[in-house]
Amino acid sequence: MTTNRRQLVTGGVACLATMAASKWRTSRAADSVQPPGHPNSRINGVQIGIQSYSFRNLPDQTPEAIARYCRDLGINAVELQGSSLGYPIEEFEGVELKFDTAKLSKVEQRSEPAMPPLSPAEQQERDEVMAALAAYKRRLAGLRAKASMRHFERVRGIFDDAGVSIYAFKPTTFEADNTDAEVDYGMRAAKVLGANQVNVEMPTDFAQVKRLSAHAARHSLKMGYHAHLEATATLWDAAMAQSPANAINLDLGWYVAADGPDPLGFIRRHHARIDSMHLKDRQNIAHGQRDLPWGQADTPIAAALQLMREQHYSFPAAIELEYDIPPGSDILKEIGKCLDYCRRALAS
Repeated sequence: MTTNRRQLVTGGVACLATMAASKWRTSRAADSVQPPGHPNSRINGVQIGIQSYSFRNLPDQTPEAIARYCRDLGINAVELQGSSLGYPIEEFEGVELKFDTAKLSKVEQRSEPAMPPLSPAEQQERDEVMAALAAYKRRLAGLRAKASMRHFERVRGIFDDAGVSIYAFKPTTFEADNTDAEVDYGMRAAKVLGANQVNVEMPTDFAQVKRLSAHAARHSLKMGYHAHLEATATLWDAAMAQSPANAINLDLGWYVAADGPDPLGFIRRHHARIDSMHLKDRQNIAHGQRDLPWGQADTPIAAALQLMREQHYSFPAAIELEYDIPPGSDILKEIGKCLDYCRRALAS
């Protein structure tokens, strides 16, 4: 299996009460119905949320901090990115499990196809790091197989108190090399945290799609598949036909960067199978595929949000901050700008 570096090196946290998809189908009058002091990012009937990957470069990655970032920004819905390497999403009854992510990042960057061949010393270092990673993952699988859900119950309470709902969980337990016990662990954690969907990168082996959808169906969850530059208008067709538990975790920016045709038409055709959508402004292939501050690239964010408002589509749309932070600004300020962009789009 090819290691997904984003899943291993970055992450967030997780939580809150179980939501059926109907929870998002509230009226526009409900937009302002929130307890005093609680955040509210439902705008004219469209639920704006955030992918916690957006907070990845902030120093405090505790559940308390992630909940506070959401609350202070005024965002009341989140997709929690889980990571097993160095972030406090998982606890195993006092067992401290860590991995040297800096070394992993170093050898993976050095092993990129565009880089020169590895020297014998570099190859030895890479072999040692990957062997350590395999041993780490075996130990992690054993801990997960017998872990309780008490930590996730605690995390759920933290977000509940902050007034932030968790609609999706994306742990590192749904890869081809994860055991069935790990897959089940991730699904059970999602239920405890309150999510109605779990998300994963689109598997390259269709047998993995079948495996994941069977687990999701047993847990009454949607299994959403996310895509980057492999996104096409037909990428999800086989998965959608295979099981009603399967769903599309659409990343609108990556779809545009991949030159996916007619993004608004794609949403219209597949809205009933989209579990949630990621928002970022990327250029198309002709313009360089870069991720830019919102409004500067080719992704029709405003038009997509307006389509959701007009057609009463119920899936959440999550801000996912990935562009470079401009000089003089910071991560939270830029997320605030993205939220303001959504407000302007949905007010027009």
